[in-house]
Amino acid sequence: MSEIDIPEDHPRYQSLLTRHRIEEGVENGITSKQGLIAEGRGEAFDYLLGERTIESADRAERTAAAYLLRAEHPVLSVNGNVAALVPREIIELATVVNAEIEINLFNRTPERMDAIEAHLHSHGAAAVKGRTADGRIPGLSHERAKVDADGIGSADVVLVPLEDGDRAEALAAMGKIELVIDLNPLSRSAQHATVPIIDNILRAVPNIAAHAKDLADASDAELTDIIDAFDSSEALTAAEDAIRTGRLS
Repeated sequence: MSEIDIPEDHPRYQSLLTRHRIEEGVENGITSKQGLIAEGRGEAFDYLLGERTIESADRAERTAAAYLLRAEHPVLSVNGNVAALVPREIIELATVVNAEIEINLFNRTPERMDAIEAHLHSHGAAAVKGRTADGRIPGLSHERAKVDADGIGSADVVLVPLEDGDRAEALAAMGKIELVIDLNPLSRSAQHATVPIIDNILRAVPNIAAHAKDLADASDAELTDIIDAFDSSEALTAAEDAIRTGRLS
């Protein structure tokens, strides 16, 4: 099934679209088979959130935009699922906030790195980091420890969508400001995030870009006010409450 075969008024349109992109990503060597499982887990939480961006997530997305705009060296981390689901959106966000894009994979092979890099270039990315891998995230023994020293290694703010918990912990220990997109508010990734964004990546990345455009002319003081007003614990509590009770605030 191609994307044009899914009617936009279908009640499961976004879900079917997501599944299609992940499946296509596996076929093209972009997404690992484990990514299919991760997508299913996230989709279950999205059902409980009413498949919409709740108010607390929107505030988190605005805060993430403020952090990215204020950053000296922002980097957007991309794995296979991110590349398959939101390649254009990630590239647009990188352009809006003047951030670098870096591929970082748990199941890292030269073939997957080639496939993801080519996929991002085909969607308009001018430059993609992650191939040099001359830096490491301390405390990790797997492939996600490999980063570019002049990319994630030296970044002050890192957007880490669809994160896994151990790298989130390790990046936090490095003192990085982490903007984490994760549909599970109880995950280690969300719990260790500077800004936990409990939302579907299909909605979250465009929303962050839209907020960044709205804040493009904001002063550092105005951006700092937005950042200081955000409470990560409150955001996590609001998301958990929405999941448990159905009150979408």
